Amino acid sequence: MEEYTVLLCRLVEHLFHEAPFPRRIRFLILSSLPVASSTAPLLPAPA
Repeated sequence: MEEYTVLLCRLVEHLFHEAPFPRRIRFLILSSLPVASSTAPLLPAPA
């Protein structure tokens, strides 16, 4: 379920980056997502 949420958030993030919304509105929408893909790595670093 967590992987699905991360994937869904990335999809929404991508859509809103491409959408013609004002920058402030995009920021508010993207910052309200439950998973911030830019701040948390999805996969651990290879050992």
